[in-house]
Amino acid sequence: MERVIGIVGAGAMGAGIAQVAAQHGAQVIVCDDKAAALDRGRGLMAASLGDLLRRGRLDAAGLAAVEGRLSWHQGLAALAGADVVIEAIVEDMAAKQGLFAALEAVVGPDCILATNTSSLSVSGLAGPLARPGRFAGLHFFNPVPAMKLVEVVRGRATGAEVAARLSALVAAWGKLPVEVRDVPGFIVNRVARPFYAEAFVALGEGQVDAVTIDRVLQDCGGFRLGPLALADIIGHDVNYAAACGIHAAYDGRTRFRPQAAQARLVETGALGRKAGRGVYDDAAPKPAIETLAPAPVHEIRRGEARLTAALPVDGGEADGVLLLAGDGRSAATMERVLGRPVVLFDFCRDPAAAPLLALAGSPGATAAMLAKAAGFAAAQGKQAVRIPDRPGLLSLRTWAQLYNAAADAVADRVASAADVDLALRYGTNYPEGPLALAARLGLGFVTRALGHIADETGDEFYRPSAAL
Repeated sequence: MERVIGIVGAGAMGAGIAQVAAQHGAQVIVCDDKAAALDRGRGLMAASLGDLLRRGRLDAAGLAAVEGRLSWHQGLAALAGADVVIEAIVEDMAAKQGLFAALEAVVGPDCILATNTSSLSVSGLAGPLARPGRFAGLHFFNPVPAMKLVEVVRGRATGAEVAARLSALVAAWGKLPVEVRDVPGFIVNRVARPFYAEAFVALGEGQVDAVTIDRVLQDCGGFRLGPLALADIIGHDVNYAAACGIHAAYDGRTRFRPQAAQARLVETGALGRKAGRGVYDDAAPKPAIETLAPAPVHEIRRGEARLTAALPVDGGEADGVLLLAGDGRSAATMERVLGRPVVLFDFCRDPAAAPLLALAGSPGATAAMLAKAAGFAAAQGKQAVRIPDRPGLLSLRTWAQLYNAAADAVADRVASAADVDLALRYGTNYPEGPLALAARLGLGFVTRALGHIADETGDEFYRPSAAL
């Protein structure tokens, strides 16, 4: 096993990788050409290790041992004896290529060189190297000590043994390695983009506020954090640039598009938490969603179990009000098909655990009907929130496009279906892999839902993936 690990770049990613390696017994050499960056890196690691100490995850002896395995250097000469060197500098092709050319002159012939790039071509970075076969991508996720996933990216020249050694190395560090083909965005930054894009589509339509979008995706969709709040944390400049870069790299053949609503945030400097304002204003109280007042329901008939399981086959009635689980069609379409008003419930990944149900009324649905639908939710111990009537609603449409993006990645041989799901679960903390969820719901349901959304929106990029 590789025992001496070099890290170039003492920022948040570099310091995080160094910490993980040192905690798992490696001798770690951290290099940066700027003394101030080394000082900041030491500070970041000291804060992270101090937090582990306070929480009882590390004792004083363990802390001393980790610190004893770390050394910090200005310049690259200290890396001469490294077994593996991982680069974590600025996302710039020329800067990284220049660094690796310098590293080739320093390290030994058996040293593996790896890049932590999240967006650049691994094959492109390796192109100028004298020995590109020993070069690979090793994409960690932030914060490195907490996030399990590492994308191990094989460029065109990467040796199979090199990828295998890197996978074994990060597995020994307690990480989950997933081997990925060298394509723009790899797995996570390609497949996860509809999560953000669909939220900005809904926000840009102007019929629903940000807090409702986020709460529905959290409470109904099952995501740990809403997409708009998460984009505020990431930074809209970073998130939007990634969307534009990946969209352009695929010539627009993606399951998302960069959204004008997010572009406006970037243009106005509303970059998220680092600017004090983004989708949300950090100085203002966090807004609350407006829930529907429930009316008492005296009789629930037909299909209650199927409705509460969030499956679209059977409906139910609450005191004569027709309730249906969404299948991609809008409530307005369902009213035309059925010849009567209808209330649609958005997709709920775990209906038993969800504290909130999201519903949309057709044009003929009265306020009293919506109150009865809220009463149906209240009878299950849940609140109800009204959302706009749109094809796929919010939760279903987001999950459906994630299914599409994941299926496209498998069809493009980016990774196996199992590894795509693992990457989304452990690289983004999704509650379930999109492909596994699609299989659980039934691929027929997913295919029909996507077809309905494509038909009603007139947008072919919702059309079901051939892999589905």
